[in-house]
Amino acid sequence: MWLKPNRTLSRRGLCRLIVVLAALVLMTAGLVAWQGNVFAPLFALMESVAMAIALRVAWRAGDRSERITLDAESLEVQSLPGRRCTRFPSYWVRVLLEPGSGRQRLLLSSHGRELEIGAFLAEQERTALSKKLMVLLADFNGQPRK
Repeated sequence: MWLKPNRTLSRRGLCRLIVVLAALVLMTAGLVAWQGNVFAPLFALMESVAMAIALRVAWRAGDRSERITLDAESLEVQSLPGRRCTRFPSYWVRVLLEPGSGRQRLLLSSHGRELEIGAFLAEQERTALSKKLMVLLADFNGQPRK
Protein backbone atom coordinates (compact mmCIF):
# COMPACT_ATOMS: atom_id res chain seq x y z
CA MET A 1 0.00 0.00 0.00
CA TRP A 2 1.15 3.51 -0.72
CA LEU A 3 -0.20 6.17 1.66
CA LYS A 4 -0.10 9.77 0.46
CA PRO A 5 -1.83 12.89 1.78
CA ASN A 6 -4.48 14.54 -0.35
CA ARG A 7 -3.02 17.45 -2.27
CA THR A 8 -5.39 19.99 -3.79
CA LEU A 9 -2.89 22.03 -5.80
CA SER A 10 -0.40 21.02 -8.45
CA ARG A 11 2.97 22.78 -8.62
CA ARG A 12 1.64 24.92 -11.46
CA GLY A 13 -1.49 25.79 -9.46
CA LEU A 14 0.65 26.77 -6.46
CA CYS A 15 2.75 29.11 -8.62
CA ARG A 16 -0.38 30.70 -10.07
CA LEU A 17 -1.85 31.20 -6.59
CA ILE A 18 1.32 32.86 -5.34
CA VAL A 19 1.48 35.17 -8.37
CA VAL A 20 -2.18 36.20 -8.05
CA LEU A 21 -1.92 36.84 -4.29
CA ALA A 22 1.33 38.79 -4.67
CA ALA A 23 -0.17 40.87 -7.49
CA LEU A 24 -3.22 41.73 -5.38
CA VAL A 25 -1.09 42.69 -2.38
CA LEU A 26 1.28 44.80 -4.48
CA MET A 27 -1.59 46.54 -6.30
CA THR A 28 -3.18 47.41 -2.97
CA ALA A 29 0.17 48.66 -1.69
CA GLY A 30 0.57 50.78 -4.84
CA LEU A 31 -2.83 52.38 -4.23
CA VAL A 32 -1.95 53.07 -0.60
CA ALA A 33 1.46 54.48 -1.63
CA TRP A 34 -0.31 56.77 -4.13
CA GLN A 35 -2.35 58.10 -1.19
CA GLY A 36 0.80 58.93 0.75
CA ASN A 37 2.08 55.83 2.57
CA VAL A 38 5.44 55.39 0.82
CA PHE A 39 6.43 52.40 2.95
CA ALA A 40 3.44 50.28 1.91
CA PRO A 41 5.14 48.74 -1.19
CA LEU A 42 8.16 47.71 0.89
CA PHE A 43 5.98 45.97 3.49
CA ALA A 44 3.82 44.44 0.76
CA LEU A 45 6.93 43.01 -0.90
CA MET A 46 8.14 41.53 2.39
CA GLU A 47 4.67 40.09 3.05
CA SER A 48 4.51 38.58 -0.44
CA VAL A 49 7.88 36.87 0.00
CA ALA A 50 6.90 35.53 3.44
CA MET A 51 3.55 34.30 2.07
CA ALA A 52 5.25 32.55 -0.87
CA ILE A 53 7.71 30.83 1.45
CA ALA A 54 4.94 29.72 3.85
CA LEU A 55 2.79 28.35 1.01
CA ARG A 56 5.78 26.53 -0.48
CA VAL A 57 6.65 24.94 2.89
CA ALA A 58 3.03 23.84 3.39
CA TRP A 59 2.90 22.43 -0.15
CA ARG A 60 6.17 20.54 0.35
CA ALA A 61 4.71 18.88 3.45
CA GLY A 62 2.43 17.05 1.03
CA ASP A 63 5.45 15.19 -0.37
CA ARG A 64 5.62 12.88 2.61
CA SER A 65 4.26 9.40 2.13
CA GLU A 66 4.45 5.90 3.56
CA ARG A 67 4.82 2.62 1.73
CA ILE A 68 3.54 -0.50 3.53
CA THR A 69 4.73 -3.89 2.32
CA LEU A 70 3.49 -7.20 3.73
CA ASP A 71 5.09 -10.58 3.05
CA ALA A 72 5.42 -13.93 4.82
CA GLU A 73 8.21 -12.71 7.08
CA SER A 74 7.41 -9.10 7.89
CA LEU A 75 5.33 -5.97 7.59
CA GLU A 76 7.58 -3.14 6.47
CA VAL A 77 6.82 0.60 6.62
CA GLN A 78 9.03 2.89 4.57
CA SER A 79 8.62 6.61 5.29
CA LEU A 80 9.43 9.05 2.50
CA PRO A 81 11.20 11.41 2.18
CA GLY A 82 14.08 10.27 4.30
CA ARG A 83 13.84 6.58 3.48
CA ARG A 84 13.30 5.55 7.13
CA CYS A 85 12.33 1.89 7.16
CA THR A 86 10.72 0.02 10.06
CA ARG A 87 10.09 -3.71 9.96
CA PHE A 88 7.80 -5.81 12.17
CA PRO A 89 7.34 -9.60 12.16
CA SER A 90 4.06 -10.09 10.28
CA TYR A 91 2.76 -12.74 12.66
CA TRP A 92 3.28 -10.64 15.79
CA VAL A 93 2.35 -7.15 14.62
CA ARG A 94 -0.81 -5.61 16.10
CA VAL A 95 -2.84 -2.79 14.58
CA LEU A 96 -4.13 -0.35 17.20
CA LEU A 97 -6.34 2.74 17.04
CA GLU A 98 -5.67 4.83 20.13
CA PRO A 99 -7.08 8.21 21.09
CA GLY A 100 -4.49 10.96 20.94
CA SER A 101 -4.39 14.72 21.16
CA GLY A 102 -7.72 15.48 19.47
CA ARG A 103 -7.51 12.63 16.97
CA GLN A 104 -7.07 8.88 16.81
CA ARG A 105 -3.59 7.51 16.24
CA LEU A 106 -3.04 4.43 14.06
CA LEU A 107 -0.22 2.39 15.57
CA LEU A 108 1.62 -0.75 14.55
CA SER A 109 2.99 -2.54 17.59
CA SER A 110 5.20 -5.57 18.13
CA HIS A 111 7.63 -6.66 20.82
CA GLY A 112 7.46 -3.35 22.70
CA ARG A 113 8.01 -1.17 19.62
CA GLU A 114 5.34 1.13 18.21
CA LEU A 115 5.13 3.12 15.00
CA GLU A 116 2.42 5.62 14.11
CA ILE A 117 1.36 5.48 10.49
CA GLY A 118 -1.01 7.59 8.43
CA ALA A 119 -0.76 10.68 10.64
CA PHE A 120 -1.47 12.83 7.57
CA LEU A 121 -4.68 10.95 6.72
CA ALA A 122 -8.18 12.02 7.67
CA GLU A 123 -9.90 10.29 10.59
CA GLN A 124 -12.12 8.10 8.37
CA GLU A 125 -9.15 7.12 6.20
CA ARG A 126 -7.15 6.01 9.25
CA THR A 127 -10.10 3.93 10.49
CA ALA A 128 -10.54 2.29 7.08
CA LEU A 129 -6.78 1.66 6.84
CA SER A 130 -6.74 -0.01 10.28
CA LYS A 131 -9.57 -2.35 9.28
CA LYS A 132 -7.89 -3.16 5.98
CA LEU A 133 -4.56 -3.90 7.67
CA MET A 134 -6.26 -6.14 10.25
CA VAL A 135 -7.97 -8.12 7.49
CA LEU A 136 -4.78 -8.42 5.43
CA LEU A 137 -2.75 -9.56 8.42
CA ALA A 138 -5.41 -12.08 9.47
CA ASP A 139 -5.70 -13.46 5.92
CA PHE A 140 -1.95 -13.55 5.44
CA ASN A 141 -1.28 -15.33 8.72
CA GLY A 142 -4.18 -17.76 8.30
CA GLN A 143 -6.04 -16.45 11.34
CA PRO A 144 -9.83 -16.19 11.53
CA ARG A 145 -11.20 -12.68 11.00
CA LYS A 146 -12.55 -10.81 14.01
